[in-house]
Amino acid sequence: MPREKAVGRVSLVGAGPGAADLLTVRALRHIRSAQAVLYDALVCDDVISLAPAACLKIQTGKRAGRTSMKQETINRLMLRLARRGLTVVRLKGGDPSIFGRVGEEAAFLRAHQIDVDVVPGVTAACAAAAQFDVPLTHRAEARRLVIATATTADGRLTEEGWAGASDRETTLALYMGRSKLAEASARLIAAGRRGSTPVLAIENAGRATARAIGGTLSELPAQLAAEDLDGPVVVIVGEVAARSSAWRATTFLQADKEARL
Repeated sequence: MPREKAVGRVSLVGAGPGAADLLTVRALRHIRSAQAVLYDALVCDDVISLAPAACLKIQTGKRAGRTSMKQETINRLMLRLARRGLTVVRLKGGDPSIFGRVGEEAAFLRAHQIDVDVVPGVTAACAAAAQFDVPLTHRAEARRLVIATATTADGRLTEEGWAGASDRETTLALYMGRSKLAEASARLIAAGRRGSTPVLAIENAGRATARAIGGTLSELPAQLAAEDLDGPVVVIVGEVAARSSAWRATTFLQADKEARL
């Protein structure tokens, strides 16, 4: 009797925030042994180039606010490649378990008897904090960290949860909130967060092109609207943001500009 072809497996791998040297050793090992890589739009070329030359590389185009491959299509593609017997890496920006749909994809594949493992990665908030000297927690200033998204799956502002991030000793790392920052700030202030709370918005966290813009919860939305931002942005809300030299520099320049008007 002919032997059945072995079914492959899928690894859901965190590519980190961008820079290849922020990959974990385990992630690097998976990428280098992959026979097929399905990668998100935010994964940089330096990371993709680590895959073998003969590896099948498919860009799935997952990026907020832009046309992208449907999740159902990605699921079916992973399944088809694994059933061919390939070692498949689903490469995701940041950490797969933080707004990376890891639960949906793992459940789909396991329901079709495909072995799945998850490889964690550095998430944007941690990369931004390290790059711009922000302690996400700090004695007597921030005793909890909340990682949240400002928008729902259909792009609308999230209705619930703002009160939980209104405590003065909470650092809020807000993902996918650039276009909704004014509304998000208003919700936080309405929930009790002071308008003078320090805020730092970081574009392209973890990359050489990263930049940070500092301000206050009430003023930063207008400042960001005047900037030409195109990359992914994480917004850090909390007293700890003021510990960043980038925050102090930005707010000093803003105050000086206003004084000259």
